[in-house]
Amino acid sequence: MRILGFLGSPRLNGKCNKLLKRALEGAASKGAEVKNYELIKCNIKYCMGCGNCFLKNPELTIGKCPLKDDAAAILEDYINSDGYLFASPCYDVFVTALMKTFLERKIALTYKSMEELAKIPAARPGVAANFLKKASFIVTANCADELEEVMGDPCYEALEAHLLFEEIDTLDKLYVGGVEGMSDEVFNAKLDKAFELGVHLVETIEAARNE
Repeated sequence: MRILGFLGSPRLNGKCNKLLKRALEGAASKGAEVKNYELIKCNIKYCMGCGNCFLKNPELTIGKCPLKDDAAAILEDYINSDGYLFASPCYDVFVTALMKTFLERKIALTYKSMEELAKIPAARPGVAANFLKKASFIVTANCADELEEVMGDPCYEALEAHLLFEEIDTLDKLYVGGVEGMSDEVFNAKLDKAFELGVHLVETIEAARNE
């Protein structure tokens, strides 16, 4: 069992990363191998919209991108993993630019022919997971928990978009509001929830595969 974390925050010592690390600890406590991709430390260039990755080489699992960076290796790790934890602060009612840049490059996991140019692409061979893989989300924001629908939902929708192509279930969504003024006691309780989120992710994947 391999679980990947993806951090959209540029602040490596911030609450968002602490929550993600705690969730990964929860996954590890159930025997999973875990890795945290702190996207600010990765070389992921902006998608140029050229279409090479999703219009050519239909036999490939990952479409070829002309950009030379870390994205191809990260996507290789991604498709060979079993579950995912996406964590992002909410910036201007959306995921961060770091997270959005990574999500855009995941289009390389899809394909469509030139004849289908106006249609939605499909998952490439070996990408569709038949909903045996799962993903959970952590979103932090300064706005209070009561505003999750306003702040959290747009972030969840951005994260879920590619998961539909990949046939990956969304499991848990942890919104942590009011982070800047949060007491240590309240934050520790949120850390406990993040740990349980990681545990639940692994347990649910295992249960789905044993059915």
